[in-house]
Amino acid sequence: MYVPSSFAETDRKKLHDFVERHSFGLLVTHQQGTSIASHLPFLLERHTGPQGTLVGHLARANSQWDQVDGDEVLTVFSGPHAYISPTWYAEELVVPTWNYIAVHVYGRVTWIHDPDELLAIVKNSVAFYEQSFPQPWQLAAPAEFIEKLLKQIVGFRIEITRMEGKWKLNQNHPPERRARVIDALSQRPDDNSQGIAAAMKL
Repeated sequence: MYVPSSFAETDRKKLHDFVERHSFGLLVTHQQGTSIASHLPFLLERHTGPQGTLVGHLARANSQWDQVDGDEVLTVFSGPHAYISPTWYAEELVVPTWNYIAVHVYGRVTWIHDPDELLAIVKNSVAFYEQSFPQPWQLAAPAEFIEKLLKQIVGFRIEITRMEGKWKLNQNHPPERRARVIDALSQRPDDNSQGIAAAMKL
């Protein structure tokens, strides 16, 4: 990812926090001259490995898993994003841009087939995504059902080797110009504009 120094975010805790908040990411692998991508939910184990580990599962019918093992893969996590109109700057000789927040995570992938490990991944995923519900759902089903379920998925662990964070929030503009952008975004009703306005205020 192209990351000018003014937009770079390197604080590991901030990057980890972002990955957890925007945990539905894109797993990208490359093999035999072809790129393959899967949209998946990820769990972050912050203290497993030097920089953390991503954990999840995908459908066994998804051929992506049997193409790479032990190779470096890329996972992309995207946050709010918004078009920035030059009219908001109230100045001449300015151009449009797009503000956004994104984190790219690189690591070595290992596929998991052991039923006990797969079941743990599924249960941990359910617990993470159900935790905010008033009555969290739990995986409680007959052994035959669970056994059939586990045969249809493949788990994975990606030990993180490198993270790139990009917070492109008009940091290369003067404070008064950024204030006008924040004000304009704050008046727009969509979640992305509101999210970028809030991030620019930090």
